[in-house]
Amino acid sequence: MVTADPVAALEGQARRETTPCGEGDTVWHVWGDARAGEPPLVLLHGGSGSWTHWVRNIGDLVAAGREVWIPDLPGFGDSAAPPAGSDADALVAPLAEGLRMLFGPRPCDLVGFSFGGMTAGLLLAEHPELARQLVLVGAPAMGVVPQRQFELKAWRHLPPAQQMEAHRYNLGALMLQDPALIDGLALDLHVANVVRDRMPRRRLAHTDILARSLSRVACPVHAIYGQGDALYKEWITALESAYAAVTPDLQGFTLIADAGHWVQFEQPEAFRQALLAALAQGARRLQG
Repeated sequence: MVTADPVAALEGQARRETTPCGEGDTVWHVWGDARAGEPPLVLLHGGSGSWTHWVRNIGDLVAAGREVWIPDLPGFGDSAAPPAGSDADALVAPLAEGLRMLFGPRPCDLVGFSFGGMTAGLLLAEHPELARQLVLVGAPAMGVVPQRQFELKAWRHLPPAQQMEAHRYNLGALMLQDPALIDGLALDLHVANVVRDRMPRRRLAHTDILARSLSRVACPVHAIYGQGDALYKEWITALESAYAAVTPDLQGFTLIADAGHWVQFEQPEAFRQALLAALAQGARRLQG
């Protein structure tokens, strides 16, 4: 979808649903129409993000015939903070309640990016009936990295001009491999999202909690990463065997070339192909 303001265009096309969360609501954004025999496709965004982490992918997925549901995760975007806690484990209860309210007994196809992937793994370890398959995108907490691979710059204490330089640095250090993509849409989205992050002091991404959770996830699982993901760098080569060691039904592990951590933004066409192939493979696995 090509437009001068893709966020405004997609917002104008979306339906909005809410489910309870703490003292307010989790806000869900919905595109496309439900189809018989096709489960809802639920996308969970990354840390310090919102639904806009998927802005370059929504149109493609709707065109492929999927009904796409993207919450602003509790504590981010337009959603209220979870009732207790400030990390991925605090999101499990409100998300489980929300999915049951929205879909009843129907399982979804669940896709989680980064912090959202870790959250998805924790969610299905506790509530396996909520999804028929899981795709993890750039997920942390697999226990293969011996030390943090980057440091981000603090920015809230800085004057506005220096804040923007810190945001540019952080996008390059963590999210994007191609520096030419930093200014423009990516920077606009990043700044709009991080100022609304109400989930400080998150630490679980630096543990092995996703690897430990995946041992309890029985549905088909597929992993997709940018080959240059800053979370892993040279340790990206250890990821596939780490997944294979803990995942009962690992269906595939895909590395996308010329992409960093925010792989679905940096290489949207390659990501579309990888995601749709993973979802089709998981569906065939369940049918056969």
